[in-house]
Amino acid sequence: MSDVDAHLLIVDDDERIRDLLKKFLMRSGFLVTAARDAAHARRVLSGLDFDLIVMDVMMPGEDGVSLTRALRETHDTPILLLTARGETEHRIAGLEAGADDYLAKPFEPKELLLRINAILRRMPETTAQDTAAKILHLGPIRYDIERGEMWQGEEPVRLTATESQLMKIFSAQPGEPISRSKLVEDLGRDKGQAQERAVDVQITRLRRKIEQDPKQPRYLQTVRGAGYMLAPD
Repeated sequence: MSDVDAHLLIVDDDERIRDLLKKFLMRSGFLVTAARDAAHARRVLSGLDFDLIVMDVMMPGEDGVSLTRALRETHDTPILLLTARGETEHRIAGLEAGADDYLAKPFEPKELLLRINAILRRMPETTAQDTAAKILHLGPIRYDIERGEMWQGEEPVRLTATESQLMKIFSAQPGEPISRSKLVEDLGRDKGQAQERAVDVQITRLRRKIEQDPKQPRYLQTVRGAGYMLAPD
């Protein structure tokens, strides 16, 4: 996917910010649709597919974290949350709910653009190769490395963009521990303890999808002093 082809949904109750974001992102080459609150976003999403959602956390009625959690039940569209500076609990809650990244307000428009493009680059691209796909088996879970797809029986397992990228990173080095700092680097994030904590949250969410007992992981293991390791069957 090229960034200029991407269709973005902006969800923000502040009309001024919503319009400014829409104009800036359209000038940057995106197709942009805007929604004024969670209810409006739900109506838009019922009829349109998007490549990425940029959503404010603090909105009247249903907030951005609650909407993110609800969308993750049916959508794997990447979500970037906008949070007020200092609202650490909201950022962590957003990641736990399924958001791919967050950006604290106030922010520079260029940083928003960089984060959007980084998320879009992490989205797996499907391939149509005639050769047999390489499959990793994680108990009842099958992961198709080439397609970036995960299945449990005949049912697809929805992965967020960040979860897809993590599986891509781990499946390239099965049985080898990867440090948290290396995961942050490979995900294209800024270095720092906060981002390593964000990776921990994403690992916890991914374990819920591939482990029978996420609290005692068999396949996505913690290696003390070394990081995380994927141990397929």
